[in-house]
Amino acid sequence: MAEPFVSVIIPTFNRKELCKRAVLSVLSQTFTDFELIIIDDCSTDGTSAEYLFNNNRDARCTYVRNTINVGVSRSRNLGVSLSRAEWIAFLDSDDKWHPEKLEKQLAWIQKNPEYTIVQTREIWIRKGVRVNPPKTHEKIAGYIFRESLDRCMITPSSVMMKKRLFIEAGRFNESIPACEDYGLWLRITLNNPIGLVDELLLTRYGGREDQLSFCVGVLDKFRIRTLLDLLNHETLNSEQKSLVCKTLVKKAEIVANGLLKRNKVDEYERFRGIADQYRKYI
Repeated sequence: MAEPFVSVIIPTFNRKELCKRAVLSVLSQTFTDFELIIIDDCSTDGTSAEYLFNNNRDARCTYVRNTINVGVSRSRNLGVSLSRAEWIAFLDSDDKWHPEKLEKQLAWIQKNPEYTIVQTREIWIRKGVRVNPPKTHEKIAGYIFRESLDRCMITPSSVMMKKRLFIEAGRFNESIPACEDYGLWLRITLNNPIGLVDELLLTRYGGREDQLSFCVGVLDKFRIRTLLDLLNHETLNSEQKSLVCKTLVKKAEIVANGLLKRNKVDEYERFRGIADQYRKYI
């Protein structure tokens, strides 16, 4: 069988109906040279290949069911390891692509062959209502490492990238339950420009109970851990190291102050210590 141009990877867990919508959005693409790999992370809600494909599985589709629940990062990484294409694209099982998403990205890549990663703009739906993303989350193109330190500036469901780039960047971190994409995008944006198709080609849905619902302080704990790991990256230059330390100090101070208000003295001391340790590198 000839290798497809792009491998699409959908990880899912207990989102039977939403995953079916995501699958249909892939199968409805105007660009058809793809394979679709669904990694079912041990769902218990009746998710199955028969349900997702209406008992008529497309030959381009592969359905894999994990034997134990391993989380979204390992599921995505598994999907990539099974992929056959030079390019990969992710789609969260609660999101939906617009029909021309892959076609528009392919056209952009052909015009900009020096890029190895490109994303699109997106529509946000929260609790059934369309909302405008905050200005701080507006997608930008080019070298966006500085902008990516405060928050994720890349959306997994909108990305198309070279598989080689994903592997060289170290894949998704399987050891943390949230912010796993934050570290991947930082490692990629260190030395790679991010392309952007300036069109709304993805709809993201939020506000449901089954989504990860960590508070900002807890999320920042995962980001701090990621930033500490990033300081050991071999290609980090002195300017980038200073930017990482500045962000690290800011986030550690925010977390420490929140812990102090809740009288969690031991944890407060730990994060205050991180802030003090890295302040000298700013």
